[in-house]
Amino acid sequence: MRWMPWLLVMPWCGIAATQDRSPPSIDPWRYTENYSYLADPDQHTGAWWEAGKWIAVGERSNLTLGAEVRARYEHYRNNEFGDAALPDEGYELFRALPYAELRFESRVRVFTQLNLTDAHRDESSEGPVDDTGTELLQGFVETSFGSPQDRQWTLRAGRQVMALGRQRLISARYGANVLRSFDGAFLSSQSPRLRVDAFYARPVRNELGSFNDHTDRYRRMWGLYATLSEPAEVPETGVDLYYLHLSNTHARYNQGSGAETRNTLGVRYFGDRYGWSWDHEAIYQFGDFAGASIRSWWLASDVRYRFDQVRWRPRLGLKASAISGDRDPDDPDLQTLNAYFSWGKYFGEAGLIGPSNLINLHPSLTLDLGSGWSVSAAAIFYWRESLDDGVYGVAGNQLRMADESRKRYIGTQGDLVVGCEVSRQMSFEVAYSLFQPGDFIRDTGRSDTVHFIGLEALWRY
Repeated sequence: MRWMPWLLVMPWCGIAATQDRSPPSIDPWRYTENYSYLADPDQHTGAWWEAGKWIAVGERSNLTLGAEVRARYEHYRNNEFGDAALPDEGYELFRALPYAELRFESRVRVFTQLNLTDAHRDESSEGPVDDTGTELLQGFVETSFGSPQDRQWTLRAGRQVMALGRQRLISARYGANVLRSFDGAFLSSQSPRLRVDAFYARPVRNELGSFNDHTDRYRRMWGLYATLSEPAEVPETGVDLYYLHLSNTHARYNQGSGAETRNTLGVRYFGDRYGWSWDHEAIYQFGDFAGASIRSWWLASDVRYRFDQVRWRPRLGLKASAISGDRDPDDPDLQTLNAYFSWGKYFGEAGLIGPSNLINLHPSLTLDLGSGWSVSAAAIFYWRESLDDGVYGVAGNQLRMADESRKRYIGTQGDLVVGCEVSRQMSFEVAYSLFQPGDFIRDTGRSDTVHFIGLEALWRY
């Protein structure tokens, strides 16, 4: 079997590396990492990775180098319930994301990152999210001014990866082989407790082949996003308030296609205290589509509790979502939510169902087995919110039309994920997902049970 060699790397997971002295966390978008503390020789630990993280260039500049290398194998059986271009398919995905950052006197920096991808997949199902060749993923200039102790301003312009809040609407699309980036400008104002971000951007349109990705001329977005830390003096909590505007001259929904202008108002409350963590968000959208009005919404909740004093530190979780769908395909008014640029695997490992016209329950259990090992299991239940709207994929594509079916239940999914973090740089993961179709899928076409396997090795520097 093609995926068997991947299992050979898993025994290394019990060999954990020595912990380094408080380095910054490695984020998917990388430009948030700050290694300036290495300017002080006393802060060096002798770890091998420190060598390329703060290199003096002349007297006033410093260079930081880094990279990510990921190899992934995925296998679908009966993808899209048997309706996919190639329902039974196994394929390899490879990507390398090298980056370089040059800082000038800590006030100005230039950040560049390449996206080198390769997919060994059948041409009938391969898309630019799988393989976009060699491209510029990020390339921007940033300047900052003000005082971190009072208020600091940051202005960034160019191509960049963006992720806001819980990534329900704006995400880096990190799980896919090709990350999502935007061309635009970003202005941030940050004080000790309040951060406000303003931006204008167009998504980058990925294409098969190298050096041909370009700014999407059909879609543009701008917005304001504010985060208040410790509201009402409550430690380890926060509140987000935001407004997002999106226009698209080529939008498509169950009732047809046309130009779309959509505005989003949102509020998010999150925190982590006494073993509990929570993330609640309410989203309301309004605007117009093909000359008619838009009214849509999303209520989302993610609550978890961690038993720190129990063996394996079990963590119980429950996600729940209710997302509006269209009420009448013959009425030009639209109630289907637009998830903008959402996180692809928010509803599970298989990544079949997207956040439109959906009611969802998602209980989960995660165990920390020690020596870097973890295992998590989840059950995901899906219903249609509106019986007059269809089912959508993670990219906003329509998987099934509503047709004449009055059935609400879409299906049941089970996920099992085993992961191992060998060190700060190296990790492995094995995932299995099964999706059993419900009454609506059986009413509207093929309804084969979907099986998904994902194997991943990830190294980051």
